[in-house]
Amino acid sequence: MSRKDITSGNWAVAEAMRQINPDVVAAYPITPSTDIPMRFSEFVADGLVDTNLVTVESEHSAISACLAASVSGARVMTASSANGVALMHEIFPIAASYRAPIVFGLVNRSLGAPINIHCDHSDSMAERDSGWIHIYCEDGQEVYDTMIMGVRIAEHKDVLLPVFVCQDGFITSHCFEPVEFMEDDEVQAFIGERDPLFPLLDIDNPVAYGSLALTDYYFEIKRQQVEAMKHVERVYKEVAQEFAKKTGRDYPVVDTYRTDDADHIIVIMSSAAGAAKDTVDSLRERGHKVGCMRIRLFRPFPAAAIVDALKDARSIAVLDRAASLGAPAPLFTEIKGALYDAG
Repeated sequence: MSRKDITSGNWAVAEAMRQINPDVVAAYPITPSTDIPMRFSEFVADGLVDTNLVTVESEHSAISACLAASVSGARVMTASSANGVALMHEIFPIAASYRAPIVFGLVNRSLGAPINIHCDHSDSMAERDSGWIHIYCEDGQEVYDTMIMGVRIAEHKDVLLPVFVCQDGFITSHCFEPVEFMEDDEVQAFIGERDPLFPLLDIDNPVAYGSLALTDYYFEIKRQQVEAMKHVERVYKEVAQEFAKKTGRDYPVVDTYRTDDADHIIVIMSSAAGAAKDTVDSLRERGHKVGCMRIRLFRPFPAAAIVDALKDARSIAVLDRAASLGAPAPLFTEIKGALYDAG
């Protein structure tokens, strides 16, 4: 039987991690994601998980340890934010290329300088071409659920890619609100055991990671990543549908609100969707046909679903939370490209 509690987005991530009971968590704290490894370390100290918690000296070391553990066959999780994410950048494309299904709780925070501990999406958007799946969550309930679903999506044999589960720093990560938790055995039954392909520690079937590849094999490996990304949306929908049957909570790749007859549609991601929906309701009361579309799955970009939701709109307002210096903002660029390609 499920239980409800008042919790923060960060604690929701930590609770999901406790129930998942990963083999390895390597982490280095940074605001505003610090509560995740801190809370999880309490679970380790209390003997509530069997996880090998590796407390390292930097974020670069954290993601390096996660990658090594993942290719060894372990189920691996971590968390970070902002310049911590930026310090990890060298390893992100390597993890994707190694097909390491790491589940990463990314708490969005502005990249410095100047130092700003509050939220924008500049940290995750800087990694949009690193080969990771990106999922953006609106509230604590969604963060908790997505951490659990993320394990299944990342470890699916047709995918085998790492995933960022993104939530807005402080706005979601530190906001205490009701969250409904699954039972521990329900979570374990849903995620199952990891069945790794080509684990580094399988001494009867030795493999090598990190070898030199010239242009021919390099191209083939990158093509495999491209094909894996093509499977993500299908696998996501399958996992989300199964999760919805168990919990009653449905998470489409694109969440639409009052868009069926809307002339004007706001496009947004993460926690700001709540304010956008309130604005839609207010404008509807004044006779304006306005709707809101929240993009949940950003990588791979679900262009067909987005075009279908926007195709009848007379105007579209894209509200980015990251700048692309010297070019249009990232979400706007993706929306414009999808609409152009659709004719």
